[in-house]
Amino acid sequence: MGHVPNVTRADAQAALRNPLAFIAERWTPDPRIVRRAALAALVMAVVIVVTGGAVRLTGSGLGCPTWPKCTDDSLTSTREMGLHGAIEFGNRMLTYVLCAAVGWAIVAARSQKPYRRSLTLLGWAQFWIVMGNAILGGVVVLVGLNPYTVAAHFLLSTALIAVATVMWQRTHEGDTAPRPLVGGAVRQLVWCMVAASVLLIAVGTVVTGAGPHAGDSSEVERMPVDWETVTKGHAVLAWIVVTLTFALWFVLKAVDAPRDPLRRTLELFLILLAQGAIGYVQYFTDLPEVLVGAHMFGSCVMWIWVLRVLLSLRERPETAGPGPAVPADRAAPATSASTAGPR
Repeated sequence: MGHVPNVTRADAQAALRNPLAFIAERWTPDPRIVRRAALAALVMAVVIVVTGGAVRLTGSGLGCPTWPKCTDDSLTSTREMGLHGAIEFGNRMLTYVLCAAVGWAIVAARSQKPYRRSLTLLGWAQFWIVMGNAILGGVVVLVGLNPYTVAAHFLLSTALIAVATVMWQRTHEGDTAPRPLVGGAVRQLVWCMVAASVLLIAVGTVVTGAGPHAGDSSEVERMPVDWETVTKGHAVLAWIVVTLTFALWFVLKAVDAPRDPLRRTLELFLILLAQGAIGYVQYFTDLPEVLVGAHMFGSCVMWIWVLRVLLSLRERPETAGPGPAVPADRAAPATSASTAGPR
């Protein structure tokens, strides 16, 4: 009879343990690693939007005419499918890269000491959004690029960018209760700007759904609205967001707000001006594909900075870790300078 290894209770528990907990018990990442992992997930969330736009703008949306396979007989694109098949299949493969980036962020957050449950949950939220959007992407193909499903696909990607941005921001903070750096009236103004930005992005998907870039060379259904009218409404909303951003910067200067909200607001204002310039140029030049792609990328950057402005209005001092804690009186001048609204 062969030798039977002596399996201890500790060995059995280790074998049955959650893999994330098993890794976390044996590895403590540097805070910089956690931040880079969260940033990698955010970058990949933007990349998948941009490459998805490239699929549509090159007419490759049905390059793989079915899902989850590329064809009924092949999991991958074939030579006969040409460039369109390669582009569509390549974008599908990038989903796995996105999953790897999100997975790395989850592992890094779960292994950080002390354990930060809120940070880990933000990573898992990204994972489930990616899974849901992958299924929705399959639906988009199966229904022949129906514009409403394409719009939903983009909006879910925007939600992914939002969660990834919040997670990245939280890696730079502690877990103490958030402390406002500005008064309630200023925060209400920012929330109005956020709401207008969400509406701007949503109307942008209608512009896309009614516009000429259907995503495939064949006849694809478009949204039954007047494209010119919707485009002008989109431009009006863009100017509303620009105006609110400028008003916010002016108010922050007036109340002597901390440097970070001022800087984020100014950066957002410049991004909005650049995005608006691209939008007007593409409108008056009959929507060249390169400019439409740049406008999609600008939409992602704008959304990230809108959220950065919102998150810069409060601080969460670190109470533990390798870095020094933020002094408790750091926000005192700002909070005393603007007392409007509840704390």
